[in-house]
Amino acid sequence: MNIRWIIVVSLLIEGSVLLAAEEGLLVRSEEETFLLVQTPHTFSHPWGMAVLPDGRLLITEREGNLWLVDREEKVRITGTPAVRATGQGGLLDVEVDPAFPEEPYIYLTFSAPGAGDTSGTALARARLSGTSLEDVRILWEMERKTSSGRHFGSRLAWAPDGTLFVSTGERGERDRAQDPSDTAGKILRFNRDGSIPSDNPFVGRTGFHPAIYSLGHRNVQGLAVHPETGILWAHEHGPFGGDEVNIVLPGRNYGWPVITYGKEYGTRAPIGEGTHKPGMEQPVIYWSPSIAPSGMLFYTGDAFPRWKGDLFIGALAGTHLRRLVLKGDDLVHEEVLLKDTVGRVRDVAQDPAGRILLLTDHPNGRLYVLEPPAR
Repeated sequence: MNIRWIIVVSLLIEGSVLLAAEEGLLVRSEEETFLLVQTPHTFSHPWGMAVLPDGRLLITEREGNLWLVDREEKVRITGTPAVRATGQGGLLDVEVDPAFPEEPYIYLTFSAPGAGDTSGTALARARLSGTSLEDVRILWEMERKTSSGRHFGSRLAWAPDGTLFVSTGERGERDRAQDPSDTAGKILRFNRDGSIPSDNPFVGRTGFHPAIYSLGHRNVQGLAVHPETGILWAHEHGPFGGDEVNIVLPGRNYGWPVITYGKEYGTRAPIGEGTHKPGMEQPVIYWSPSIAPSGMLFYTGDAFPRWKGDLFIGALAGTHLRRLVLKGDDLVHEEVLLKDTVGRVRDVAQDPAGRILLLTDHPNGRLYVLEPPAR
């Protein structure tokens, strides 16, 4: 592919030089140069995406649609579970079984309808057969459903041992995050069939839900397992400021709403008991003002070798892609990419060729591909 320039004038945005090219936008960042390519598809408030082994994508829309997507076309998949698509709820994340296609299952999180106008986060498994879902089974759903349209959490990530992490929000009721009997405001861990792993940290403890892996979360919308350590990392939305990235260890308490770096909306008053408390974890990093993080990826591909091992996070309010450079568990550098270029970045993924995929959350949301330019 030879680049033929349309514009020979560069634009400097947040440290990145952008040039318009026939095949896309050529971006020169601190460490890598890449083409930003917009695919032809649009989506209505897309939320999650998963990459199949052949490179095709599964993409969810909050209103309840699931799409099978390649660079040229998208096809709607039938048989998705019923959702209550109000507020922040709807059809949310999607993941593919690690043994796919031998185990042709996909996993979905969504806001499951309850009595009246209530809903709660749920996890389903289904067999993907062509363009339909079969044998749809609800593996877990939040016991206490409410009419709130807020804070469903709902990211998925596979642990190295084949168990599945599921994040939940506290549904806008802060104290639920500290209630050990309640699955709201937690990260949960399940076996692939929905059963509870026997080594979950609270199994057998009176008053604790056995699915809980960690507690004290406000609204986790990013999960990723470190490719070298196998340890789970997560990010979550703060209130007014106080977005966090955390290293998630079993049985740990991440503080919300007892400790936080965020403030109350409106009054900007402090929340809880401050920013530190014994027995509660500190974040690797927090952002104030908020960037509204969503989606999370440890980059492991070969297309961008200087980025290998870096952590990529989408920003909704920040309207950018953020690159975090780590040394062990410590943050040593941040880079803001594509500021105000693609809009609200809802999810981030990597395809089999090592390209980075971005999904933007708008009424006409887009799928973008970051790929290396022709040499």
